[in-house]
Amino acid sequence: MKEKNKLNIAVFKRLLYYCKHYKSLFVFAVFCVLILAILGPTRPYLIGRMVDLYIVKSQNGEMLIIWTIIIISILFLEALFQFLSTYFSNLFAQSIIRDLRNKLMKKVLSFRMKYFNRTTIGSLVTRVVSDLEAITEVFSSGLMSISGDLISLISVVSLMFWTNWKLSLLTLVPIPLLIIATRIFARYIRKSFQMERDQVSRLNTFVQERITGISLVQLFNRQEEEYESFKGINAKHRQAHIKAIWANSIFFPTVEILSHLSIAFLLVWTAQLVGNSGTNDVRLMFGETISFVLWIHMLYRPIRQLADKFNILQRGTVRAERVFEIIDSKENIENDGAINDCRFDQKIKFSNLYFAYQNEEWILNDINLEIHPGSTVAFVGSTGAGKSSLVSLIGRFYDYQKGSLKLGNIELNDIELNYLRKNIAIVLQDVFLFSESIFYNITLGDNTISREDVISASKAVGAHDFIMKFPGGYDYKVGERGGVLSTGQRQLISFIRVFVFNPKILILDEATSSVDNESEELIQKAIKQITKGRTSIIIAHRLSTIQGADKIFLLEKGEIKEEGTHSELLDLKGHYKLLHEMQFSS
Repeated sequence: MKEKNKLNIAVFKRLLYYCKHYKSLFVFAVFCVLILAILGPTRPYLIGRMVDLYIVKSQNGEMLIIWTIIIISILFLEALFQFLSTYFSNLFAQSIIRDLRNKLMKKVLSFRMKYFNRTTIGSLVTRVVSDLEAITEVFSSGLMSISGDLISLISVVSLMFWTNWKLSLLTLVPIPLLIIATRIFARYIRKSFQMERDQVSRLNTFVQERITGISLVQLFNRQEEEYESFKGINAKHRQAHIKAIWANSIFFPTVEILSHLSIAFLLVWTAQLVGNSGTNDVRLMFGETISFVLWIHMLYRPIRQLADKFNILQRGTVRAERVFEIIDSKENIENDGAINDCRFDQKIKFSNLYFAYQNEEWILNDINLEIHPGSTVAFVGSTGAGKSSLVSLIGRFYDYQKGSLKLGNIELNDIELNYLRKNIAIVLQDVFLFSESIFYNITLGDNTISREDVISASKAVGAHDFIMKFPGGYDYKVGERGGVLSTGQRQLISFIRVFVFNPKILILDEATSSVDNESEELIQKAIKQITKGRTSIIIAHRLSTIQGADKIFLLEKGEIKEEGTHSELLDLKGHYKLLHEMQFSS
């Protein structure tokens, strides 16, 4: 437990590091908090003096009005600084969280595909959205409020002892009990926050996956089973929150009891003085008693809020641990390449290349091949043979462990990553579209691509006519993941995207495997258009789509078994011919 507390202190210090960019906001917010912490405790003192001097002692109506106006002015001044404190504290907090969220999202966007293969999307969404919102409270409701509450406590206690040290000691008798209760509460609430964090992540993951895969759930009639699973996760989520609420429901009434106990001690002491002292002495304590009653409320409220704000700090640091885990992760592809000006119309050469997703479980074994510039090559083979892994290395979505992969005489890892990917395009079997317009999904928000360029490209691949049938044409919203479009239409939009970005190297990863025959014919015409004048690499199960390739490589268990043109491979009468006969005989 001690080690965990030290870690949280380190996390909290790291959060404070982000404050340095907004020093002026921080200083002004602290100034407002300081003024509030001084004005608040001063007001009861002035009220007590006003009662003693101008009601009990002299009954001076004129001075009473003047002091009433002064106290009301202080109230308005407190309201003003309360507004300024709240506004600038939140502005300060949101500025920091904006920077932190930008840094986190930039990190996530740089991760290898391997990271996303083993990390649930729901947990990442929780980190980027929910966890960062919890961290916001560290600065707005936690750090600033705790500073203000501590200064306010010091001011209240100082004024109390300065006014009457005996009454002060009497009213502070329950404080040790409050400190013990606060420590127990803080320890318990931390555990509940950890449980709450885990359950929020589980809930987000479950909901995100089931909504994304709703067609699969309904297709196999799993609605009831998934609903029952959701109820179980939701019940644990509720239980995690209830534990925190249970602690609050005990702690805050305890604080109220102790605060009223202080007031009771004060009143008993005053009542005792009535019996033992003269009338004038008691009257002179009337205003003092009023001040102490108001101070007691001011004393216990910050202590109660300190516990609450401390919980906010704990919850924020617990969430920050997860966020910093992602930021510190080494899962991103190292962009060590410095070359950002080279020719891509050079041959791609694999030499003694080995690749594995983990340890030395080789997916690709001793790959040796050359792809000549401007040529069209194809990779075929059974599922799991290593075709997609091989082409993913060209775009550096993964890094190989042994061997060499060169563009001309340049090692691919020596090319600056963004420059490399700007010249390579990959069209996948499962085309992903954003829930934006067709135009956005083609340009991906690139302002250098004009509408005329998009229309020209659409006509070239034969997609303009079907796009114009939609309401709004290119401005038509395609829905979540392009759900309103057919598989073939989504594939054609991905081809238009390739056409307008004009890459030097094109990779088609089973781009026609999920479309019907009618759409395939249209897509084959589009492929002929987009492969002209560029190095093209095609992965296909349908051998009919690659018969015109300049070279075909057949992979089995991560090794190249055969290579040649379509006719040459048929003449070999090996694996390729067997695969060809199986497809065409069926």
